[in-house]
Amino acid sequence: MERTFLMIKPDGVQRNLVGEIIQRFEAKGFTLVGLKMMQVSSELAEKHYAVHKERPFFPSLVDFITSSPVVAMVWQGEGVIASARKIIGATNPLNAEPGTIRGDFGISVGRNLIHGSDGPDTAKDEVSLWFSDAELANWTPAITPWVVE
Repeated sequence: MERTFLMIKPDGVQRNLVGEIIQRFEAKGFTLVGLKMMQVSSELAEKHYAVHKERPFFPSLVDFITSSPVVAMVWQGEGVIASARKIIGATNPLNAEPGTIRGDFGISVGRNLIHGSDGPDTAKDEVSLWFSDAELANWTPAITPWVVE
């Protein structure tokens, strides 16, 4: 079963949108298999954003993600990566469709509320960066036969 990493960023936590965001993935029928609220270390932030290391905005990314707690999550389900990207919406909230998290709650790129893995390889890397195997639950919700054929 496919898994993806999602993170409610400091602005989503500070704006009290954690429950609203989680509810959207639960309502879609995906299974939450990992969840933790945490203060991100500079070391973890730098690893997470390593692809942007040479870009001028890298320091501000690290500063922001370490400025307040985040909620790190692993979700599981058929097509969860692509579906999560649609639920999240465009990176720039001004371009995000209404009904998406960023379209409904976001205003600027620098405060776009949530991160989601952009593909299978990234998801695998991010899940293992943020969670140990022991932190992930392997379970099947009783509702699964009502959601997936």
